[in-house]
Amino acid sequence: MILRLMLASVCPLAVFSQAASPPALEDLLKRVAENQEQAVSARQSIVYTQETLTRLMRGGSKLAREEKRRYTVTPTATSTEKKLDFFEGHYRKDGKLFPYTDPKFRHQGMDIDGDLVEDMTDDMVKDKESRDGIPRNQFPLTAKEQAHYDFRLAGTQAVNGVQALRLLFEPRKGDVERPWTGEVLVDPVEFQPIRVVTKLSFNIPWAVKVFLGTNVRQLGFNVAYRKVADGLWFPVSYGTEFHLRVLFGYARTIVLSLDNRDFRRASAESSIQFENQPSKP
Repeated sequence: MILRLMLASVCPLAVFSQAASPPALEDLLKRVAENQEQAVSARQSIVYTQETLTRLMRGGSKLAREEKRRYTVTPTATSTEKKLDFFEGHYRKDGKLFPYTDPKFRHQGMDIDGDLVEDMTDDMVKDKESRDGIPRNQFPLTAKEQAHYDFRLAGTQAVNGVQALRLLFEPRKGDVERPWTGEVLVDPVEFQPIRVVTKLSFNIPWAVKVFLGTNVRQLGFNVAYRKVADGLWFPVSYGTEFHLRVLFGYARTIVLSLDNRDFRRASAESSIQFENQPSKP
């Protein structure tokens, strides 16, 4: 018994294999792809609340600008529509933070921070072809996206109380349209993604840094999924943090986060609570 506990502490894969051998890589990827297609279909009837926070930080981690948004997200026949229910912004000027309530507000003629915050939010969370707003080509889970990547199974990892299957991926050689490398943690029973982490698979070319004065560091994304009802898994959080420097003088650390909650059926408007989570009054 003591030996088994020791083995469990140093080799979770050994314990997992006693209960059920992990499927072959090809079969695992096929199941994940099929479940992704089913999940996209299931999300067509879900209305939910989405909150976003975008921050720009100057050197020394000093806040330059931030915007908070809250949307009601409603499915349509082919995409999703977002209704902005709440907006709050702050910008720094002369060492002080000032509030504003208009997403189009600019505090000067050329407001780079204001344009960047709006563009970042739109690019990262407003993909109208996606049921959750997150651009699908950032995460290689569907069969179409898997075709652009090479995968390998790298054991298991404890997450949310289960030994998730850990998949590593990188773009196939010569595929310049898919820049991401990273890992996927897959639920070993339902073969749904629990977490996906990505990062750029290449560095910004030296010539771009030198002659254009542009550089991006630590660009990547992290998305977490949860089962919110039978047959329905949904991305509940999504975020990124990276440093951008352009035109030699302008530099910002950009932080963006997204949270999805309050899931309900579009037809009956009935709430869906996370499993093992008490209902709210």
